[in-house]
Amino acid sequence: MESQVESEPIGRELTERQLQILQFLLKKAQPLRVYTVYADQDQIARELGMTRQALSVHLKKLKDFGLIRTGREFVDVTEKALRVLRMSGAEAIVMAKVAPKYRQQVYEKLKEMPIEKAYRVSGDYDLIIIAREIHINDLLRIMSQMEGIEDTRTFISLEVIKE
Repeated sequence: MESQVESEPIGRELTERQLQILQFLLKKAQPLRVYTVYADQDQIARELGMTRQALSVHLKKLKDFGLIRTGREFVDVTEKALRVLRMSGAEAIVMAKVAPKYRQQVYEKLKEMPIEKAYRVSGDYDLIIIAREIHINDLLRIMSQMEGIEDTRTFISLEVIKE
């Protein structure tokens, strides 16, 4: 069976630098159904160690391929780019038990993290977090170091049955 990546001919046409730019943008992105980097192109170029003009040339090609969208001080990384980078945009669900005296502290910290939603719930767990799979390793690493997190359970969605 042909993989999803092999069926993306664009990936074979990108330079190493363009793939590096895509990976950088995705890492910096805030997930909102699209992955958005809130920064101007001068700032992105500086962080990548390249000129603004060189970045502009690469961004134009990435845009022509439908891998990104650009606007004033933002870059959106598309789901198509995730396929080229062999990454999944699947949702991850994390359930966490939080010690009562640390709940507010944990909730405030979560607001700064790359998550889509967080719910305070009743039952065996205190918190349900929805994040993109690409952010799950960072999210779990940070949560494992947070005071008050007693236990977590993580699930990755396989398919959407109904939206």
